[in-house]
Amino acid sequence: MIDGVQLIPLRRFEDERGWFMELMRASLLPQPVKQSNLSFSRKGVIRGLHYHERGQSDLFACVHGMTFTADIGDDNPAAVFIPGHHAHGYEALTDCLFLYHVTEEYDRDDPDEHEVPWNDSRIVHLWSTESPILSERDAAS
Repeated sequence: MIDGVQLIPLRRFEDERGWFMELMRASLLPQPVKQSNLSFSRKGVIRGLHYHERGQSDLFACVHGMTFTADIGDDNPAAVFIPGHHAHGYEALTDCLFLYHVTEEYDRDDPDEHEVPWNDSRIVHLWSTESPILSERDAAS
Protein backbone atom coordinates (compact mmCIF):
# COMPACT_ATOMS: atom_id res chain seq x y z
CA MET A 1 0.00 0.00 0.00
CA ILE A 2 1.15 3.58 -0.65
CA ASP A 3 2.66 5.38 2.34
CA GLY A 4 -0.07 7.08 4.38
CA VAL A 5 -2.99 5.42 2.58
CA GLN A 6 -5.17 3.49 5.03
CA LEU A 7 -7.77 0.81 4.32
CA ILE A 8 -10.31 0.99 7.14
CA PRO A 9 -12.60 -2.07 7.42
CA LEU A 10 -16.24 -1.16 8.06
CA ARG A 11 -18.50 -3.36 10.16
CA ARG A 12 -22.09 -3.89 9.11
CA PHE A 13 -24.61 -4.65 11.88
CA GLU A 14 -27.67 -6.41 10.44
CA ASP A 15 -31.03 -7.42 11.85
CA GLU A 16 -34.57 -7.89 10.54
CA ARG A 17 -34.88 -4.14 9.88
CA GLY A 18 -31.84 -3.89 7.64
CA TRP A 19 -28.33 -2.80 8.61
CA PHE A 20 -26.23 -0.03 10.18
CA MET A 21 -22.61 0.91 9.43
CA GLU A 22 -20.34 3.56 10.92
CA LEU A 23 -18.59 5.27 7.97
CA MET A 24 -16.27 7.79 9.61
CA ARG A 25 -14.77 8.28 13.05
CA ALA A 26 -12.86 11.55 13.42
CA SER A 27 -10.52 10.14 16.08
CA LEU A 28 -9.09 7.69 13.51
CA LEU A 29 -8.20 10.40 10.98
CA PRO A 30 -5.04 12.54 11.03
CA GLN A 31 -6.95 15.63 9.83
CA PRO A 32 -10.47 16.95 10.56
CA VAL A 33 -13.17 16.54 7.90
CA LYS A 34 -14.62 19.80 6.56
CA GLN A 35 -16.98 18.66 3.77
CA SER A 36 -18.81 15.50 2.67
CA ASN A 37 -19.76 14.68 -0.93
CA LEU A 38 -21.94 12.00 -2.49
CA SER A 39 -21.77 10.90 -6.12
CA PHE A 40 -23.59 8.34 -8.23
CA SER A 41 -21.64 6.71 -11.07
CA ARG A 42 -22.86 4.35 -13.74
CA LYS A 43 -20.96 1.15 -14.47
CA GLY A 44 -17.91 1.95 -16.62
CA VAL A 45 -17.32 5.48 -15.27
CA ILE A 46 -13.79 6.43 -14.28
CA ARG A 47 -13.56 9.45 -11.97
CA GLY A 48 -10.11 10.97 -11.62
CA LEU A 49 -7.29 10.72 -11.20
CA HIS A 50 -7.07 13.98 -9.26
CA TYR A 51 -4.66 15.29 -6.66
CA HIS A 52 -4.47 18.36 -4.42
CA GLU A 53 -1.28 20.41 -4.25
CA ARG A 54 -2.42 22.17 -1.07
CA GLY A 55 -2.73 18.82 0.70
CA GLN A 56 -6.45 18.04 0.93
CA SER A 57 -6.97 14.48 2.18
CA ASP A 58 -9.96 12.29 1.29
CA LEU A 59 -11.83 9.44 2.98
CA PHE A 60 -13.68 7.31 0.41
CA ALA A 61 -16.48 4.80 0.96
CA CYS A 62 -18.60 3.09 -1.68
CA VAL A 63 -22.01 2.80 0.00
CA HIS A 64 -23.69 0.83 -2.79
CA GLY A 65 -22.14 -1.09 -5.68
CA MET A 66 -18.44 -1.83 -6.24
CA THR A 67 -15.47 0.29 -7.27
CA PHE A 68 -11.89 -0.34 -8.27
CA THR A 69 -8.77 0.68 -7.60
CA ALA A 70 -9.29 -0.48 -4.05
CA ASP A 71 -12.15 -2.95 -4.49
CA ILE A 72 -14.56 -1.45 -1.98
CA GLY A 73 -18.31 -1.59 -1.79
CA ASP A 74 -21.01 -4.20 -1.27
CA ASP A 75 -18.60 -7.15 -1.36
CA ASN A 76 -15.88 -5.43 0.68
CA PRO A 77 -17.21 -2.80 3.11
CA ALA A 78 -14.20 -0.59 3.74
CA ALA A 79 -13.19 3.04 3.63
CA VAL A 80 -9.94 4.29 2.10
CA PHE A 81 -8.09 7.30 3.51
CA ILE A 82 -5.95 9.07 0.90
CA PRO A 83 -3.55 11.64 2.37
CA GLY A 84 -3.01 14.94 0.61
CA HIS A 85 -0.91 15.11 -2.58
CA HIS A 86 -1.64 11.48 -3.63
CA ALA A 87 -3.52 11.09 -6.93
CA HIS A 88 -6.82 9.26 -6.48
CA GLY A 89 -9.84 8.13 -8.45
CA TYR A 90 -11.93 5.07 -9.12
CA GLU A 91 -13.68 2.97 -11.74
CA ALA A 92 -17.33 2.04 -11.17
CA LEU A 93 -17.47 -1.74 -11.62
CA THR A 94 -21.26 -1.53 -11.12
CA ASP A 95 -23.63 1.39 -10.78
CA CYS A 96 -22.45 2.79 -7.47
CA LEU A 97 -23.09 5.38 -4.80
CA PHE A 98 -19.83 6.86 -3.52
CA LEU A 99 -19.41 8.95 -0.36
CA TYR A 100 -16.27 10.91 0.34
CA HIS A 101 -15.27 13.15 3.21
CA VAL A 102 -12.62 15.79 2.55
CA THR A 103 -10.39 17.89 4.79
CA GLU A 104 -10.88 21.14 2.85
CA GLU A 105 -13.99 22.86 1.53
CA TYR A 106 -14.19 23.15 -2.27
CA ASP A 107 -13.44 26.67 -3.56
CA ARG A 108 -14.89 27.27 -7.05
CA ASP A 109 -12.79 30.43 -7.43
CA ASP A 110 -9.52 28.68 -6.56
CA PRO A 111 -9.99 24.91 -6.95
CA ASP A 112 -7.12 22.72 -5.80
CA GLU A 113 -7.73 19.91 -8.26
CA HIS A 114 -5.11 18.73 -10.70
CA GLU A 115 -5.41 15.80 -13.09
CA VAL A 116 -3.52 12.72 -14.16
CA PRO A 117 -5.17 11.32 -17.33
CA TRP A 118 -6.97 7.99 -16.89
CA ASN A 119 -4.91 6.60 -19.78
CA ASP A 120 -1.51 7.75 -18.47
CA SER A 121 0.99 4.98 -19.25
CA ARG A 122 1.73 4.51 -15.52
CA ILE A 123 -1.87 3.54 -14.69
CA VAL A 124 -3.85 2.64 -17.81
CA HIS A 125 -3.20 -1.08 -17.20
CA LEU A 126 -5.08 -0.89 -13.87
CA TRP A 127 -8.53 -0.28 -15.37
CA SER A 128 -10.88 -3.06 -16.47
CA THR A 129 -12.31 -0.93 -19.30
CA GLU A 130 -10.59 0.48 -22.36
CA SER A 131 -13.44 2.89 -23.17
CA PRO A 132 -14.59 4.48 -19.91
CA ILE A 133 -17.36 7.01 -19.43
CA LEU A 134 -15.55 10.26 -18.49
CA SER A 135 -16.43 13.81 -17.50
CA GLU A 136 -15.55 16.50 -20.03
CA ARG A 137 -12.70 17.61 -17.76
CA ASP A 138 -11.27 14.10 -17.35
CA ALA A 139 -11.62 13.42 -21.08
CA ALA A 140 -9.72 16.62 -21.89
CA SER A 141 -6.78 15.92 -19.58
